[in-house]
Amino acid sequence: MRELIGRTALVTGASRGIGQTVAARLAAEGAMVIVHFGTDERGAAATVDAIERAGGTALAVQAELGVDGDVETLLAGVEAGLAGRPLDILVNNAAAPPAGPLGVTTRAEFDHLFAVNVRAPYFLIENALPLLREGGRIITLSSVATRMANPAQTSFAMTKGAVETMSRTLAAQLGPRGITVNAVAPGATRTATNGAVFDVPGLAEQIAGMTALERLGGPDDVADVVAFLASDAARWVTGQVIDASGGLFLGPRV
Repeated sequence: MRELIGRTALVTGASRGIGQTVAARLAAEGAMVIVHFGTDERGAAATVDAIERAGGTALAVQAELGVDGDVETLLAGVEAGLAGRPLDILVNNAAAPPAGPLGVTTRAEFDHLFAVNVRAPYFLIENALPLLREGGRIITLSSVATRMANPAQTSFAMTKGAVETMSRTLAAQLGPRGITVNAVAPGATRTATNGAVFDVPGLAEQIAGMTALERLGGPDDVADVVAFLASDAARWVTGQVIDASGGLFLGPRV
């Protein structure tokens, strides 16, 4: 049974990685998906092509996030693609990667992280509200970095902590419209674009050893959680951060 037939979705950063898989998953459930990309036009085209070959409907919209006019550019493309229809599902997936630990991250890198990871989703939600139907869904990707002390990701974790707080407070604000607002926090997730990171000898085994389910995550593991939150089955779930890490670093393993 396809849960999202007749609905529309916007997935930011959907040209690769988790975002690409989320877009495909929502399309497989019947949603018409707007595939946002920043610079990877080829990747976005591949996402759209894969969705269409599977019998779904999608279109790509370009907008560089973290710069002046980013939200306005994106929503202009979204409105054109919707052609008068409301938006049902907004997935804030696009994010800048960790820049480095304290003492290494430059001011410019720090500002860029917050511009992409915090400012863009905040103002995208604000400006998309007139398009979002009553009973809509807002889902933002966070990270287990918010509950783990990893000095190499301090500034990145700060941005994800911000969107978790944003999700809780907006859930309270938008509840009267029946709009649910949640965050999903992946852990170590191997994708087609970051696979080389996990090819470092012993790293994948080390992470698996710190994970309750004893393996690395895949993009499908995260996309399934997003699809659940987008569905009617999650109508009573809001203001939550859903850990989708397989139980990464829950405590000592004995």
